[in-house]
Parts: sequence; structure tokens; C-alpha cells
Amino acid sequence: MPRASHPVTDAVPVAPAPRPALRGPSRVWVPAAVGVAGILVGVVVSLVLPSSLTFLAITSVIAMISLIGLGIVTGTAGMIVLSQLTFAAVGAWIVAWFNQIGVPGGFLLHLVVGALAAGAAGLLLGLPALRLRGVNLAVVTLGFAAAADLTLGKTQFPGTAAGLRIPRPAPFADDRGYFVLAVVVLVAVAVTVHYLQRSRLGSSWRAVAFSERGTAAVGSDVRTAKLTAFAVSAMIAGVAGGLIAGQVGTPQATSFTTLQSLALYVLSIVSGAHLIEMAVFGGILWVLIPELLKRFGVPQDWGFVIFGVLGIQALTTGSNLGQDIRGAIAKRRRRRSPAPESGLVPFTDAELGALGSVSVSHGEPVLELQDVSVSFGHVKALQHVDLVLRAGEIRGLIGPNGAGKSTLVDAVSGFLPQHDGAVSLAGSPLAGLAPDRRARLGLRRTFQQDRVPPSLTVGDYVRFVAHGGASEAEIASALEFFGCPPASARIADVDVGTRRVVEVAANLLAKPRVLVLDEPAAGLSHDEHIAFGQRLRRIPERFAAAVLIIEHDLDLVRAVCHSATVLNFGEVLATGTVDEVLANPEVSKAYMGEAELL
Repeated sequence: MPRASHPVTDAVPVAPAPRPALRGPSRVWVPAAVGVAGILVGVVVSLVLPSSLTFLAITSVIAMISLIGLGIVTGTAGMIVLSQLTFAAVGAWIVAWFNQIGVPGGFLLHLVVGALAAGAAGLLLGLPALRLRGVNLAVVTLGFAAAADLTLGKTQFPGTAAGLRIPRPAPFADDRGYFVLAVVVLVAVAVTVHYLQRSRLGSSWRAVAFSERGTAAVGSDVRTAKLTAFAVSAMIAGVAGGLIAGQVGTPQATSFTTLQSLALYVLSIVSGAHLIEMAVFGGILWVLIPELLKRFGVPQDWGFVIFGVLGIQALTTGSNLGQDIRGAIAKRRRRRSPAPESGLVPFTDAELGALGSVSVSHGEPVLELQDVSVSFGHVKALQHVDLVLRAGEIRGLIGPNGAGKSTLVDAVSGFLPQHDGAVSLAGSPLAGLAPDRRARLGLRRTFQQDRVPPSLTVGDYVRFVAHGGASEAEIASALEFFGCPPASARIADVDVGTRRVVEVAANLLAKPRVLVLDEPAAGLSHDEHIAFGQRLRRIPERFAAAVLIIEHDLDLVRAVCHSATVLNFGEVLATGTVDEVLANPEVSKAYMGEAELL
């Protein structure tokens, strides 16, 4: 459904807020520069490293690559995957097979094709992740790893029976040269993942890990986010597997066992491998711990026990090395510069005068509910609800607890598709449309619970929610208008009340037709509450969006809303102007004499 873009007007001139450092034009090439420096360090290490340790160093670098890939799906996207080395085996198998049948192009081309094949396998295995999560998903991926382990043990890799070795590229034929090649591949993977994590795709991974409902509500496809996380992670694992094939010459099934996949997963949790620098540290541990055990005469299999103990500690405490180190750095930074405070303060009389009076003019219906009913078994949550929200209108949806307000919003936004009656947006029916599709058509909503991913910056979150529909100037202006922290601020450093305000600003920057706010003022102080109400009242004229507010605070409803609808036991009890509704004796009776209504 095409729609006109609604410009964000600037009633009060403001200076643009600073952008996140990693997005600044002067910093965009820093990761690539660090990567080049990393390659130079790798070349130096290859020259000074003792020959007896070079093979182990290659193993460590390959483990770093595997952990970076695993960090995407486990740490960033928040899914439990126990088959990373199985995807690596796919990459190794393709390299060995191509070498056996003589496919032209050489090792590097075979490595790329192996990575693509592993990515395809990850995409297929990712399909169950659309319906499974947590332990259930872990069981599926573990079963896949075990089945592949048994299959490889019986069939072996192509060329193994004939003793066919995989040749390395000529410039990297010896171990020192191959170590440099592995470092180059590591740098290429790390830099690529760095930029991916800071892209809209990476933001969708972080959003899915924090809240699938919140991700869908801002118009991002949860299925796409999960599948791409699986595919990219598996592709990187395929790269690692192909490098293993080139390292050993003749790959064996013992390099890709289920137990090793489990140990790699635990190590990713312990180290916090979603952080690239911690994936590098984890790769060092992957080799260092077994070697230390070997030096002390302890069987190397005890390394898996150590990894297991560390994993239990990480899972039970909810922390890892990466989080602890980042947390310590953030704590130190907060001592130097306190966390951003809310700039949401009431307008002065002079500012209100400059803004002018609020014009109230309602246009055509933008959201219509006709005879909407919802039943859960024999319980009727909604009964024949009619509601019309017009362009430029702010309507309050109120009622006592259990009246059906949240059920109504879920039905409107697509999270409760099984209902009777019709819901339409700007005259177009929404029946059968998923929440993300409704959001992209211009129906946005917020939640009572915090759905703003703390791993993002304010700017990254706003850009993700706005779908690229807002310029940097519009973003800066909206954040300033709502008294939000600057775009460079980390959401983890922002209090919950301010996060709700950031969520409102971000959704408005997507230029929706309708914005549904579910108790948006919860967590705000008294002054912030007043200031927020002043901003909400100006949404229609500033952002060209109609607003439906679910709110228990009737002072806010009086101050902001033009009209109100009251639900009671799933039925519309009253509708009209705010004054008419709140003066209705039936409404007072439904609220059982609440103080605001007396």
C-alpha cells in the first residue's frame, strides 16, 4: 500500500545530536585499518614463531574463525546451536571432494564454495529455529551434529581411502605461509562481521535475541533475522572447515566430532565470542588449555571437563569474560562521564508560546475496528468491539484491569490473528497480515515491557526501527524534542523509563499512519510525566500520525487525548470526548470509585 512520506517538522530549532563514533565518517575505516595491522602482526609472528608451534598457531587461528561465526548465532542472535563443527565438516568435505574430482580453480575457490555449501546447510537447519528456541533448538542441532558425526565416521572424507592430500596454494605451501593465509582469512572474516553487526541486519539479530515480538512490531521479519544468522554463522564455519582440510592435508572425521562442537559452544559462551576480540581470545584458549594439560602430563580430554565447568559457571551466573571486561570498561567510563540523564523536562511558558497552540482537526479514518471479538475457549476476551481512529486524533483506550485492552491491541497489531470482525488501516483490510507486515504498512505499536535491545546504541536502535526512513537531521531533531540521550549513548546505560521514550521517538521516525502506545509513561518521574504528555499531544501535527494510547493514568489521558474509549469485560462501555467519557456514571462504576474519577 503506497503512502506519502510525512516530513518531521522542526517547531523548535535544535542542534544535531552527535552520531555514534563507529558511524562517523572519520572512523568508518578504522576496523579495516586494524585488520591490516593484524595481518602485519601475523606476518611477523610467522617469522619468529618456533616451527614446533606453528601448526598449533594455525589451529588457534582457525578456532578463532569458528568462534566468530558461532558468536553470531549464539551471542548476537541468542540461539543455542551445538553443531558448529558439523558445518565446518561440510566445508572440509567440499574442499576434499573438489580436490578429488579435479575441479579447477584451486584451493581458495574450493574454500569459497565450501563456505557457501555450509551456509546452505545452515539455512536448512535454521528452518526449525523459526518454531523452536532454547533447549528444544539445542536438541535439534545436537541431533544433527551426532547424525553427521556417525555418517562421517562410516563414509570418511573424499580421497581419504586413497590417501589423496589437499594441496595448499603455492605461496602458502609450508606451515609458516599457511599460518599467514589463515590470519588473512581471519581478518577478512572479522572485518566483515564487524560491519555486519553494525548494519541493519546485525541490529535485527540483536533485536531478535532480546525480543521477537519487539522485532516484529517494528517491521523486521523475525524469520529472516534468524535464518540469516544461521546461514552467516554456518558459512564462517565452512571457511574454518576448509582451512582445516588444507592444514591437515587429509581431513578426518575426528576433527569434527559432536563433543568438540559442544566444547566450542561452551567456549563461545565463556569467552563472549559475539565480541570479535573475545573470539580471538577464545581461539587462544582452545589450544592453550589442552597444551598446558599435556605439559603437566594430564590427558587432553580433561580439557573438555574444564570447558564444561567454565560453561556451567557462565550459564548459571549469566555473565562471561567478554561481558565482564566490557562491563568493567563501561563502569570506568561512567566514573569519568556519568550515564546520560533524561533531558525530558516540561516546556517553559516561552517555549510553549513559540510552539503555538495545538490544533485539533480530525480527518478520514485511518484505523477502523468493526465487530471485533476474541475468545479463548469459553472465555470471551472481546465482544463486538467497534472503534474508529481518525487522522490527527489522539484517542485513549482505558478500562479496569482485565477489560481486554491488551487483547485488543494484540488483535490490531497482528499478534492475535485469530479473531472475528475486521480491522482496516486507511481503508485496507489487515486480515491475514503478520505483525511485521502491518508495521511496514504504517501501524506501529509499543509495549508495556521493555523491548529496546540494550546491546545497541540509541542511534542504531532508532535507525533500525525507522527502516532508513529518517535522515540524520530528523533523528537528531526527534531525539532532542523528546529529551532522549544522544545517538551515541548506549541503551544499556539508559534507565527503563527513558527507553520507553526512545521507543516512541524511534517508531514515530518510521512515519507511521497509526502509533499504538501501551502505557508509554510507565517508569517516568512526575516532571518527566508532564513533559512527556506535552510532547505526546503534539504528535499529530509534528509527525502526522494518529495515536491510540492505552493508559491507566487518567491525568495523562485528560491532558493528551482528544477522545476516549472505555472497555469493560471485553465490551465497549463508553466512547466520546474525554470529558464525556469520564463523566459517565457507568465508567465510574466500572472503575469502582477510583480517585481520579471521583
